[in-house]
Order: sequence, then C-alpha cells, then structure tokens
Amino acid sequence: MLQEEGRSKFMRQVINLIVVSLLGSGLLSSCSETSLQKEVGADDDGHTAPTKHTLQFQAQVEQKLNLEDQDDFQDANRGLVARSEQVIVKDSLGKVVWDLGQYDFINGKAPGSVNPSLWRQATLNNIHGLFKVTDGIYQVRGYDLSNLTIIEGKTGWIIVDTLTATETAKAAMDLARKHLDNEDGKKPIKAIIYTHSHIDHFGGVLGVISSEQAQADGVRIIAPHGFTEEATSENILVGLAMGRRATMMYGKHLSRSKRGHVGSGLGKSPAYGTFTFLEPTEIIDQTPQTLEIDGLKFVFQFAPESEAPAELTFYLPEKKAFCGAELVSRNMHNLYTLRGAKVRDALKWSGYIHEVRGLFPETEVYFASHHWPMWGREDIDLFLEHQADNYKYIHDQSVRMINEGYNGAEIAERMNVPEVLSQQFYNRGYYGTVKHNSKAVYQNYMGWYDANPANLNPLPASDSAKRYVKLMGGADKLLAAAQADFDKGDYRWVAEILNKLVFAEPANVSAKELLAKTYDQLGYQAESGPWRDVYLSAAKELREGKPDEQLDPSLMAGILQEAPSEYFMDAISVNLNGDAAAGANYVFNFTLTDTDENFVFRIRNGVFHYAKNRPVEGANASIQISRTLFLEVITKKAEGTDLFGDEFQVEGSKIDLLRFLAMLKKPDGNFNVVTP
Repeated sequence: MLQEEGRSKFMRQVINLIVVSLLGSGLLSSCSETSLQKEVGADDDGHTAPTKHTLQFQAQVEQKLNLEDQDDFQDANRGLVARSEQVIVKDSLGKVVWDLGQYDFINGKAPGSVNPSLWRQATLNNIHGLFKVTDGIYQVRGYDLSNLTIIEGKTGWIIVDTLTATETAKAAMDLARKHLDNEDGKKPIKAIIYTHSHIDHFGGVLGVISSEQAQADGVRIIAPHGFTEEATSENILVGLAMGRRATMMYGKHLSRSKRGHVGSGLGKSPAYGTFTFLEPTEIIDQTPQTLEIDGLKFVFQFAPESEAPAELTFYLPEKKAFCGAELVSRNMHNLYTLRGAKVRDALKWSGYIHEVRGLFPETEVYFASHHWPMWGREDIDLFLEHQADNYKYIHDQSVRMINEGYNGAEIAERMNVPEVLSQQFYNRGYYGTVKHNSKAVYQNYMGWYDANPANLNPLPASDSAKRYVKLMGGADKLLAAAQADFDKGDYRWVAEILNKLVFAEPANVSAKELLAKTYDQLGYQAESGPWRDVYLSAAKELREGKPDEQLDPSLMAGILQEAPSEYFMDAISVNLNGDAAAGANYVFNFTLTDTDENFVFRIRNGVFHYAKNRPVEGANASIQISRTLFLEVITKKAEGTDLFGDEFQVEGSKIDLLRFLAMLKKPDGNFNVVTP
C-alpha cells in the first residue's frame, strides 16, 4: 500500500510541477465572478466610456497623423486570390480556436475608446485571405497572429512558418490548396522553413504535414542554429510568470469590442489550439548561406539575438524577393516584451537590417512573417533604412543619456524620435513603444539599479504603500485628490497614487473602481496594442478579480515530446523550496527506461543538483519510469491508476523520497498583479 501511495504521490507532485513550469504560455480559461458593480453604460467587461480628455487626446492623434493615407490598404489587399466569408476554426472537440469574425466591429471611423492610429492598424490586420505576393509566392493572412507563406518550387511547395496551432495551420493550408493545387492532385510539400523560434512560427507544423508523411517524403526542415533549444526551452523556467503576464499583454480575457481587445498591433492575437513540433533537418548558421531547395536558390541571413535568439531571413534571387521574417515588420517591434523575456539587442537588430540592404540590393518584393508585403526597390530600401535607423536611434540616444546620468524612466520621458522616422506608419509603436524600448536599452546595459541609493533596498510595495497613504492624510483624502486629478485628465498620476492606495487597502472598493476607470482611459489612449490590453485587463481584474487559470496540458503534447529531458530537471530545480531543503541531504536515481537515460539527483545546501550519469550506489531511492508514460501523464492527466506496473517502479526509501517531494513547491501561476 505504501509503495502504491508513494508512486501515485510522486507522479502527481512531479507531473504537476513540470506541467506548470512548462505550460505557462497563456493556455488558460475562465474568470471569477464580479466583485464590483458595473457602472451604467459600461460594456460587458465593465469598461466605462471615454472621457472628454480622452476624446481630446484622440482628436490630437488624428490631427498629427495622415490616417487617411490608403497606400497600406492597397498593399494589404493587393494580389487577393480567395477569401472566406467566415474564418472560424475549431479543434477536434468542436471548440473554437480562431474566429476572425470577432473583429468585424473594426470598420469605419475609430470610436473614442480606441486610439485612431491603433484602430487603423487593427483595420489593416483584419484584411485576410490567400494572396499572391509575386509569381510563385503566396501568403495566407488573417488565420493566426502570423502569416503562412507558400513558395512554389519546381516539383512542390516550400512552406515558410506554420502558424501557432495545428488547427489554424490546417485551415490556412486547406484554403491554399483549394486554389493553388492543380486538378491532378495535391502538390507535395518539399520543405518547411522555420524563420525563428517563437511558437507562432512553428507550433502548427503538424497541421501542414504529418510527422509520418514528412519522414516518408524526406521533407527538408530548415531552421536557424539554436532553434530547437530555444523553441522547446523558452518559458520553461519562468513560464508561469510569463504566461500570467501574457494573458494581460494579449488581452486574452477581454471582450473583442470597441472598449476591449482590438488586436496586438503585430496581428490580432495568438491562436489557442494544439501546438506541435518537428525537428529541423538542416541548420542555417552563417551569412550568406546558400541552399537550393526544390530547384530554387535561397540565400540565407543568420540573425541571432535580434527579434528572437534564433532567427534567419532569406532572399530568392530568381524572384528578387526578400523574406524579412520578424527582423522587420509593419510596426516598431519590442526590444523588451511586456510578458517578460530577456532584453533584445537593439544594436545587433539594427545592424542586421542594414546588412540586408547591402546583401540584397536588388530586392523588388518584400514579405514577412507578419503583416502585408511591399513592392518596389526604392520603397523597400527606404523602409529598411527607416526601420534600422529607428532601432539605432533609440539605442544610441539611450546610451548617450545613460552616460549623462539619466535613468531608464528619465530617458523614456526625454526620448524624441525624429519625425522622419516616427511619422512612418511602419515605425509606429503598435507593438513595441519608444518608451519601453528605451528602458530596455537601459536595462540591457545597466540592469535594474539606477544608482540612487534610495532604490537599492526599498520597502516592499505593500509596506511602503501603507506609509504613503498615511502621509497623504489617509484613504479618503487620497481618494478625493485622485478624483480631482481624474476629472482633470491627469491619468498617469492618478494611476500612480491610486495604485498606492489599492496596495495599502486591497479591499477598498472605491479605490479599485476609480483606478479601473483610470486604466480604462489609459488603455483607450494607447497606440500600442499590448499597452491597451494590459491597461484594460488590469481594469477588468480590479472589477472582477483575477482569472481562474485552468491549464490544458494536452495542447502542448507535441512540444513536450521534443523537449530534452534535461529541461524537466531544470523545472524541478527551480521549484525546490530552499528554506525547507536547507538541512536536507539526499541522493536519488531517476531513470527514464525507454530512452535509457539516468539522472542522479542530489539535494544539498538547499540546492537541487542533477547530472546525467549512471545510477549511483547508496542512493536514498531509485525511480524508474518510461519517458513515454511520463509525457502521457503530463499531457493526458492520467490518474494514479495509470501509474502502476512495470513502467513505474520505486526502490529504496520511499519516506526519503516523499520528504523530498514535500519540498517541491508547486506554484499555481495565478498570482495577483494589480492587487498585492
């Protein structure tokens, strides 16, 4: 009985631990019931109407930018081959994973609740269908956050990027094949190119071709050096925190409405379907690197540590067409992403774009992993120049001000990008922004400490907030002052002081409601899709409470199957409660029977160590389980009854094993953000 109990508890704890570490990427659902009464005239999420100050702000945006310019709309519609009236994609159980019709409200003049510049971008990102880019190059746009590109080789198709989910990738391929394959039957897929290591560019691969078919046909799968490691490891160690923040960045729980989510700027939103992976067969690791793929010459640029740690672009000399991947796009990108990630190198990023201008000066056609293409050598070269110089300007001026003694916040407030760069719609901050990108440059070079000793060891937010509120004369006086400043339209300041009050008194309904109204206005004014979603998600959480997060591990089965076993061990390591383990000294053998891998676990000095090694003698306990069963339990939520038998065995001290497992703290990924 003890052996069975030990087996079951071991698997439940370790599996839960790894699931939450691996799957913190926004695969969540459900919300708690409302705790604040919704105001009359509010939308379904409780968001209030735009104030006169917000309406004045929007009017100023309209005056500043030439929003009637139709060039982008002409480019976004150019080459339309076919379009479905409804783009609704469901999974095998009938659950909707993509519904572009949710965004049908985006048409005509911008409402007062949306920045007119962001509304324009959202309208462009609504344009969907199968498009001919140039002879032999097609794109399906509007079926996911990213684009699926189809290049005609001599004997079959070459697919560039396979969207986020198998369901949306299959729907995109079905549309393409319906109109591109000839009457003789389907052309075979000869190659797949992953431009970079973010999941919206590879996660749908098994919707394009099955693993068995790819192997049988010898499909070439081409990716940049480091792709597999980055694709399977990103978000593992801090995945829960990233996932929690990603739901806010992409407005996952917001209504699709004029007062809710309108898009991410980079596209609409990620598709929440089934994610898969196929291992690359060929690697790009230098510039230029030339391959012939199904009779076509490809010249690759290797661009690591730019928009992604592993990234490539390529040029097709025969077609004079350049694929910019996500090195360039029709907006300013992130040097730092609000979901949390390592800072990207602005100087390298800019350098790679300038390198493209020298490598492929004959380019007549540009297309990429997001947005719509561009045609004409001069226009493309100017676009590349402006994008490269935009990142370099933010980098250089941030560094200049760093050396003058300014901190990140001060630099962000002082940064003024020249109009020749900032007025270009493709440089606007629809995704990244000048403010948070300049802060990213500061962070990249200087880290978190701004050299002011008062910021070296400050009090925790809740503790300092209580003292601030007391100094301000108490909650009622602070709230009255905040209301007065809200009425003046001073929303940034109101958010700052009300955040203090909410952290001092998280049960103060009046404070939370006024702060929610403030976030509504800041969201409405935001030109950046992620900024808008973060503000409006915060407002929703203040009114309704945080979402009830529900992880669906089965969606990640295809990714987990390819992840090296070491990543699971890293996940265990970062979930060890150091305080509880401080006096422990254990050794365990952990064997994956079907892959013939053995790991030796050591717990000492409050630290978890592992080594891929032979089983050691004298271990406190030895655990044997097949990796296949391990992943099945993770992805299918198998019950303890599935764990007994030859595929799972424990020998040695089960008491020591259970003591160790008790030291593993399973985070739920559902922490507060806008309240303490």
